[in-house]
Formats: sequence, structure tokens, C-alpha cells
Amino acid sequence: MLAARPILDERPRIADALGARALIEAVLEALGALSHLVGEETELVRAGRLPEAMTREPRKTELAGIYMRGVEQVKLNAVALARFVPAEVKRLKDAHLAFQGLIETNQIVLATARAVSESIVRDLAADTNKPMRANGYGPAATVGAGVFARPNSGPLVVSRRL
Repeated sequence: MLAARPILDERPRIADALGARALIEAVLEALGALSHLVGEETELVRAGRLPEAMTREPRKTELAGIYMRGVEQVKLNAVALARFVPAEVKRLKDAHLAFQGLIETNQIVLATARAVSESIVRDLAADTNKPMRANGYGPAATVGAGVFARPNSGPLVVSRRL
């Protein structure tokens, strides 16, 4: 597992190309795992499988912590990394930019799911709180059994899956 990698748990100073390459690879590995997990979460939320998406939260938090510690090490050793492995630094920057795009997509999907759920709850509250008076008097009055019938008073269905 990624948590057992000592390169991300310590704060080493990079002294050679081998150490620089190892640091970049460890950060890229953490970023790859985090990207995969965020992509899964995005697809699950998009499909409306929220409880299943929520089960990934602890692992996502763990991977985000590992990635952020790696980024801190990259910042501490930026000069050495640029000197020893400039191509790997470029690869890390490109991967980080791709990850930012994935996060933006994830945030859009989460915001959409939130807006839809709020709209459903708001509409449901409005329907249940709507006065249901019989129109027995006045110009819109009806005669017979329809007078006491509540319009749109069918059963309410709430899905516990979402």
C-alpha cells in the first residue's frame, strides 16, 4: 500500500538523481491512485449511487494526505528536482494539471447532484404543504364526490437509495 512507502513519510533532502526520481515516482503513484478513486466517485455520483460513492471517502482522504505530503516534499526539494530530473518534474506538473481537470469535473457532478436533491426536497415540501381545500363554493366549485377529493393527493414515494 501507499501508506507504507517511507519516501512520503519522511522529509528527505534530495542529494542525487536516484532520490529525485524516487520522490517524483512516489508522488505520481499517489496521484494516480487518487485520480482513479476520484474518477470512480464521479461515475458513481453521476449514476445516482451515492451510498456506494460515500464508502470511498476514507480511502480518498488517506490518498489525498499522502499526495499532499508528497507535494510538500517536492516543494522543499524543488531546486534539486529541477536540476536532477527536469523531465520528471514536467511529467508531475502535467499529471497535476490533468488531476485538476478531474477534480473540476467531480465538483460539477457533486454540485449537480446536490442541486437535484435540493430541488426534489423543495418540490416535495411545497407539495405536502400546499393547502388541500375542497372547492365546494364559488365559481370553481364542483359537485359530487370530486368536491372532497384532494387534487394530486397520490401517495408519496421516497427512494432511500439516493
